[in-house]
Amino acid sequence: MCDKCSENPHQSLAPSRRSMMLFAASALGAAALGGAASAKEAKAPPKPQNVLSPDAALKRLMEGNSRYVSGVSRRHDFKHEREALVGGQNPYAAVLSCADSRIAPEYAFDSGRGDLFVCRVAGNFAGDETVASMEYTVAVLGTPLILVLGHDNCGAVDATIKSLKDDKPLPGHIPTLVSAIAPAVKTAAQQSGNALDNAIRQNVVDNVAKLKSAAPILNAAVEQGKLKVVGGIYRLSTGAVELLAQG
Repeated sequence: MCDKCSENPHQSLAPSRRSMMLFAASALGAAALGGAASAKEAKAPPKPQNVLSPDAALKRLMEGNSRYVSGVSRRHDFKHEREALVGGQNPYAAVLSCADSRIAPEYAFDSGRGDLFVCRVAGNFAGDETVASMEYTVAVLGTPLILVLGHDNCGAVDATIKSLKDDKPLPGHIPTLVSAIAPAVKTAAQQSGNALDNAIRQNVVDNVAKLKSAAPILNAAVEQGKLKVVGGIYRLSTGAVELLAQG
C-alpha cells in the first residue's frame, strides 16, 4: 500500500466539516440577530410622532382644534398611513365624546387615522365599558392623554334635567342615561346661572374625576405622570373646545 493510501481517509474531510460547522454557527448567529431586529421592528410604533408626554399631547390636540376653528385643517392622506396602521396603533390621545352627530372629534382636532382613540355615548359619561376601553388604550396602547368632551345644548343632559324635574321616567333604555347623568344635574341645581350649561359643565368635571380615580390602571398612570385626564366643552357655534378640568 502506498504512503498516501495509508493516510487516515477521514483527515482530508476534517477541514470541510469544520467549515460546515463554522458556517452553521454563523447562520445561527445571523438568524438570532435577524430575529432580534425583527422583534425590535415589530415593537416600533406605527406612528412615532404620536409618542408624546401628556402635556405635549394636550398641546398638539388643542393646536389641531385651533386649525379646525380657523378653517386651515391639514390634508390627511390615508394612502401613505394605512400600511403601518394595519399592524397596530398608538393614538396620542383618547376622547370620551357625546354621540351627538354634530360633534366629530377627528375633525374637531384635525387628526388623522390612528391619532385618536374615541369612545362616544350620549351624555359623554364613563360607564364600565368606557372605563375598560380607556384602560385598554392607556395600558396597552400607551395613550398619554384622555379628554372628556361635552358640548353646549346637550340633548342627553337636557333630557335628564326634564325627567328629574317632571319625575317622569323616559321610555326604553333611556333611563340608564338619566341615571348616569343625574348626579351632575343634581349638583348643578345648587349653582346659580343657566341650569343646562351648569349641568353640562358639571357632568364633564365629574367624569374627569371618575376616570382619574379609576383603579387600578388609570389612577396609577396619573400618579406616575404617564397620563393626564382633562375636560372640555365643544362650542357648536364656533367649533372651539374650551378646557375645563385638568389633572
